[in-house]
Amino acid sequence: MSEVNTKTLKKRIFSASGMTCASCAVSIESMLKSQEGVENATVNYSNQSVYVEYDPETIGEPQMEKAVKDIGYELITDGTEESRKNKLEELETKRFKELKTKLIGAVILTLPVFILSMFFPHALPAQEWILTALSLPVLAWSGSEFFINAFKQTTHLRANMDTLVALGTGMAFIFSLFNTMNPEFFLSRGLEPHVYYESATVIITFILLGRFLEERSRSRASSAIKKLMGLQPKSLTVIRDNEEMKIPVDAVELGDIVVIKPGEKMPVDGTVIQGETHVDESMITGEPLPGRKKQDDKVFTGTINQQGAIRIRAEKVGSQTVLSRIIEMVQQAQASKPPVQKLVDKIAGIFVPVVITLALITFGVWYFAGPEPATTYAFLTMISVLIIACPCALGLATPTALMVGIGKGAQKGVLIRNADSLEMAKDIDAIVFDKTGTITKGRPEVTEMAWKDESSFLKQILKLIEQQSEHPLANAVVNSLEDVKNNGIQVSNFESITGRGVKAKLEGNDFFVGNREMITEQQIHIDQNLEDKANRLADQGNTVVFFADKNSVLAIIGIADQIKENSLEAIKEFQKMGIEVYMLTGDNEKTAAKVASQVGVKHFKAGVLPDEKIDFIKELQRKGMKVAMAGDGINDSGALAQADLGLAMASGSDIAMESAGITLMKSDLNHALSAIKLSSATHKKIRQNLFWAFFYNVIAIPVAAGALFPAFGFLLNPMIAGAAMAMSSVSVVTNSLRLKKIKI
Repeated sequence: MSEVNTKTLKKRIFSASGMTCASCAVSIESMLKSQEGVENATVNYSNQSVYVEYDPETIGEPQMEKAVKDIGYELITDGTEESRKNKLEELETKRFKELKTKLIGAVILTLPVFILSMFFPHALPAQEWILTALSLPVLAWSGSEFFINAFKQTTHLRANMDTLVALGTGMAFIFSLFNTMNPEFFLSRGLEPHVYYESATVIITFILLGRFLEERSRSRASSAIKKLMGLQPKSLTVIRDNEEMKIPVDAVELGDIVVIKPGEKMPVDGTVIQGETHVDESMITGEPLPGRKKQDDKVFTGTINQQGAIRIRAEKVGSQTVLSRIIEMVQQAQASKPPVQKLVDKIAGIFVPVVITLALITFGVWYFAGPEPATTYAFLTMISVLIIACPCALGLATPTALMVGIGKGAQKGVLIRNADSLEMAKDIDAIVFDKTGTITKGRPEVTEMAWKDESSFLKQILKLIEQQSEHPLANAVVNSLEDVKNNGIQVSNFESITGRGVKAKLEGNDFFVGNREMITEQQIHIDQNLEDKANRLADQGNTVVFFADKNSVLAIIGIADQIKENSLEAIKEFQKMGIEVYMLTGDNEKTAAKVASQVGVKHFKAGVLPDEKIDFIKELQRKGMKVAMAGDGINDSGALAQADLGLAMASGSDIAMESAGITLMKSDLNHALSAIKLSSATHKKIRQNLFWAFFYNVIAIPVAAGALFPAFGFLLNPMIAGAAMAMSSVSVVTNSLRLKKIKI
């Protein structure tokens, strides 16, 4: 592998066709890594993807395609991501149909071979030649891929599962053909010239059946990414030259006005500029209830317009949309590997040569030290070892569970950036929450409004003044007075008083909206009842706003950043799981204490600057804790990167999302819980899969080699070995698919 400048590296995900086992993935990976200019390559056998980091000045995509083709596979690099996926789907569909046809042919030809060999060994004249004629198409046509791929691997001094199958069935057929053509060779030595056509054909049939079931199961495992890609509309309606026109989604431009009718999917990310509706965003956020969308609200690609017609301004198109980023993140996550898989890949890479060596040793032991007929026993046990030792189950154990787990997370609004993040989530024992926008809603809301003498006229005045103000709290007041209509009142002499509030003249009278300092400076009287309510609101952590004329306070308004509905429930659940919960905020001590008490957080720190958040996490890590950080703002990005696991709320900044290992598409702490539960469930499946894959090989290889023969006189039939090998892979994939049914 060459030394390349990391600044010039290109990172791409390609599709690969023709992989039939985990060793195939290892072969492609090692071949690509050996190419000059390729810095890194990761192959995911489960979803047929190849993630490559390479220097385009040193190596081009055609060279990578050729290198992969030389060892019997196809790397798809041309065209857009969608066209590559379509081409892979076409190739895999064609391959699946061929596999099905070859399987049917193998079954039809193998059945008479099996029946004649096992139940009627001498029923027909020249029966061995009939068996030869029936068996030859099974090997030469149905099983041709095993022999072709094995030959290509051998020319590059490599080996995979096809090598084992080709060796085992090929030797069985050649040995049988020799005895058919020249039976006297063994008869003259006092031995029966056995034929094993049924073993060769049944093994190939079973392995084809296993691959058929595995391919079907694997397509179900990758259904999540297909569903996400299916959310992208192919066309849309835009307004150009004051006319509606239908155009392909690829032709839309930033700033286009797009018409979305009821029942249609959003084709771009944008802002509503006309109309109101309800939008189903469950495919993005995991939230089942539709959300109301009105002017100035954001909408996202793939979400479904349920009711009214709206017009939106296109702000993100193509690969820049949230949905495209989700798809890319899921693809990269599914292509990534946790540390345990890297170890498994190393084992799979040396597995085939080790098995061939064990098979040869088995043959030698039986031939030189076994009972008569030693040659027959040696031959049968060697074939059994070659056939039963399958690295497929081992190779499928981790990636299939990751594919299903990451896909399920994406459907539930939990986006996992890579396998390391998913693995880490299950191990955290401390979680740090930012307050604003994470535990709380992140936007001020009016909690209480108390009037001296409530009237519609005064409410109109308050709303008009606050509409003129640029203060963040003013918007909360305006929203709380949404139903108040203006009856033609005009504002004049509007004046902002820094650090105090605003002053305006309406109907010839002066009005003030601001804090207590303004009221004190203007010597405005406040009724005792309103004074008591103002003090109570302040004690509860509210910001208190006063509305007054030049003589007296007319109303007091309590404004606070409200706690999210599910924060208390989620924090209690974290604590039940034994995870220490901490809250950090830049807000004041009183507000922080109030929020902490409301949600049951025992450990909190107020007045914290961004760099102090990083230091706080480092301190927890020095104590030996695995720390997760959940936040949504630019000020959280450093802490998210420092934490062992970063959880970014998608409602927050892009920088926060880039710094985190997991993005929660709904700003809800229950989704953080879901991420941890998903991590535990996924790795439980991986452990189960690896246990059974290792256990299978640890038990199966000695049995196939004849370890039970001295004590029990039992030898494993190569046909049974083939069936066991095929079903081991299917069982691993099926176990992984059970992740789809877990509740997170």
